[in-house]
Amino acid sequence: MHAKLSATDKHYIPTIICLILLGATLLKSVLLVLDAIPFNSDEAIVALMARHILRGEWSWFFYGQAYMGSLDACLIAIAFRFLGERVLTIRLVQMALFLLILATGYRVALCFTSRWSVGALTVLLMAFPPVLLTLYTTATLGGYGEALLIGNLLLWWGKCLADRAGKPLADLTAENAKDAQKIDYRLWLCWGLIGGLGFWAFGLVLVYLIPAGGWLLWRLRGRAWKGYLLGALGFVIGSLPWWLGNMGRVEIAIAELLGTAVRSTAVAETFLGNVSMRLFNFFVFGLTVLFGLRFPWGMEGPPLWLAVLPLALYLGALLRGLRRSFVLGGIWGTLLLGFVLTPFGGDPSGRYFLPLYLPLFIFTAELIMKLRERTGKWVWALPGVVLIFNLAGTAHAALRNPPGITTQFEAITQIDHRYDTALIAFLREQNEKYGYTNYWVAYPIAFLSGEEIILVPRLPYKEDLRYTPRDDRYAPYGDLVASSPSPVYITTNHPRLDELLRHRLKEAGVTFMETQIGDYHIFHALSRHVTPAALGLPTGE
Repeated sequence: MHAKLSATDKHYIPTIICLILLGATLLKSVLLVLDAIPFNSDEAIVALMARHILRGEWSWFFYGQAYMGSLDACLIAIAFRFLGERVLTIRLVQMALFLLILATGYRVALCFTSRWSVGALTVLLMAFPPVLLTLYTTATLGGYGEALLIGNLLLWWGKCLADRAGKPLADLTAENAKDAQKIDYRLWLCWGLIGGLGFWAFGLVLVYLIPAGGWLLWRLRGRAWKGYLLGALGFVIGSLPWWLGNMGRVEIAIAELLGTAVRSTAVAETFLGNVSMRLFNFFVFGLTVLFGLRFPWGMEGPPLWLAVLPLALYLGALLRGLRRSFVLGGIWGTLLLGFVLTPFGGDPSGRYFLPLYLPLFIFTAELIMKLRERTGKWVWALPGVVLIFNLAGTAHAALRNPPGITTQFEAITQIDHRYDTALIAFLREQNEKYGYTNYWVAYPIAFLSGEEIILVPRLPYKEDLRYTPRDDRYAPYGDLVASSPSPVYITTNHPRLDELLRHRLKEAGVTFMETQIGDYHIFHALSRHVTPAALGLPTGE
């Protein structure tokens, strides 16, 4: 059932939505001006991929992975072409994606509730959200913005397909039935194409695709078998980059899609033990960061006394909404199953919970409007309290830099990137352009220096000195460093590793100098080339 709007509503809706989008743009702009969101290594890899795409070097996936397609890097490459290769350009791409997420979120809410007021309130809540959503729609890790946008399109178009197939063709268009049927077929094909593209870009799209696809199959019950075939064809075509990029290694790609590449914080000895631990993570760590009670990088958060009303509102909306919408509730159910049954459930950051926001805000907006009908205009104070709580949390996090609003949930990896420029200037002055460091230093410095300074991530950053070769994402950098007669070693926030390096370098008869710049500890002017493996450091092999 489509929403029926009065002439007055139709006049004011575009203005209201545009004002909300303007407010969201202003909030993002303030965060960018404050430099509140550090430029980290995952984001730098996407930026380097974009730069390399412009040079004709193509990669199907995020460097070093068999999942997370290069769609985000492609979009950033286009922006680089016109706006220059800067961090600001990357953030502008993410801002544009977020505005599209808000606009399509309105359409989803309108389709599922048939009330423009619910749609507008949903967009308002999403435009000024908890820190988790602000973070991952401002900094890119390779595909979260695209996944949320494609998810919205799958819900919107899927609802349109279900509604149209359940009505007489004459109700769909003033044209003849044949033309109306063609329109449906085109939409089926587009629905499959966008689903396949999303599958390549980021497997997180499955939390939308599974419930929406299952609902279409149940709702239409075989009445649109040609549509099913076109949707399947579209999915195959849209996901073609995934198949081409994983040719000859599909089993590895499927394993990574199921989370084998995720290094969990803890792993139990049994399947049931893992499920129990991940259920705990879901309800204790996941929901608290989703609701904004804590920040994604730790246990700290905004003042909890501000959270009482928002939390009560969210919980009430969930209890009411999960029972009323198979599709929107199915997103929650699908994500819960994926989280507890795969290694993704070991991630405490909450980033995999992003798809839950749109259903949550739709349910919340519906509840607020229901309360307004029963109790009066005072209920408008409720969304006001929610927005105050969210903005207070965002301000609290933004003004405490370091760490700022960061994607790093381990304190040892929270680097003060305000010293990046000073580090690059020092290395240029010392003519130390090649060397060894950890994952969280290598790629931001490579991008910001225009790949003049190349540091390969061969050093551990974990407190216990664990290291994985997966940190070394781009093999050509290793060849450049290997040819250097005197590499530099750079560590961050790791006194234990610093002492070990001093000891091993002296044992090897290598003279060196040390300099500290912010969080960066630099071993430079080495008397000869010596590799981390030659110093007996962990290699992960």
